[in-house]
Amino acid sequence: MKSIKLIMLCGLLLIVSCKSFAQKQNFDVISYTLPKGWQQQQNGGGMQLSITDKKSGAYAIAIITKASVSSASANENFDNDWAKLVSGTVQVNGNPTISAPTKENGWDIISGGANYTDGGNKGMANLLTATGGGQTMSVVLMTNTKLYQNELSLFLNSLELKKITPNTTTNASTSSSTQTNGSSIVGLWCYNLLETSGYANGYPQYTAGYFRKEYLFKKDGTYIFRTKNWSAWTKEILFVYESGTYVVHGNQVTVIPSQGRGEWWSKKDNKTTLWGSRQKASDFKLEKTTYTFEIKYFSGSNDNVLYLNPNKSTQRDGVYSQDRFSYTARDIDKSPIDNPPGFKVGL
Repeated sequence: MKSIKLIMLCGLLLIVSCKSFAQKQNFDVISYTLPKGWQQQQNGGGMQLSITDKKSGAYAIAIITKASVSSASANENFDNDWAKLVSGTVQVNGNPTISAPTKENGWDIISGGANYTDGGNKGMANLLTATGGGQTMSVVLMTNTKLYQNELSLFLNSLELKKITPNTTTNASTSSSTQTNGSSIVGLWCYNLLETSGYANGYPQYTAGYFRKEYLFKKDGTYIFRTKNWSAWTKEILFVYESGTYVVHGNQVTVIPSQGRGEWWSKKDNKTTLWGSRQKASDFKLEKTTYTFEIKYFSGSNDNVLYLNPNKSTQRDGVYSQDRFSYTARDIDKSPIDNPPGFKVGL
């Protein structure tokens, strides 16, 4: 992609050849080629490409994030991702130098870079964000050496975003504007956040922990809400179960709980898939809540996403910070949450 190449290579200043590249690969809304000898690993949030010289400690990292829903501007998305993906992981020396924004395949592209310090390492960090069709994605580059600059340059030359067509944007907006009846919200909607302990050399350090929430809206007008939090930093597992009825009026849904409870359970063998024994009740209150809701379809990730906006914090969803809570559609039989052993509704 010429735009990306011209924008981001200005920080690398390289002349390269294409001999060290393999076949092009696809990830979410972007395609790329993996440099020869590099390792790649996919997680829930994106794809990580890296290479390290064990003798010298030199490294280079490229992180491709999965496209996510965004109604923010291209500049806002860059600022947000710079704070989260760059300055939130390493000590950046000053504000990023921003290149002139460009547009490619329907995406608004902004990039910038700055020097950073990571412990005893000093290097260069570059961030590219692409915004379009109600989505945003980013590419992060970090390196503490000139050893891998050829590979980084070739990688950037290979990047190509999927073209956003009028139909792609229409699909996203149509989903949010027309799917606001009772049947559109029926189904299983899940939220899953993997726990991290911080970052090292630009890599998120995942624990085994996770934080999960889900709504199951049934055709008969009843719903079930569940939470399961398994954190590496707590001794116990939090489990929440709530059920009741819901009513849809236009683009608003009101949940009316009839019963619910929160519990703390012990861990068993410190395994995330096992339950120990019930320890105690957790504070939990039943809250009748009206949400403004919106459903969007994203062709890049092939996901339907439900946005719930209560305009306030709820114990059910969590702390509200002027943003919507998002839940992704899953098959009814593929819930990531399991009930504790011997669990019975109403007890």
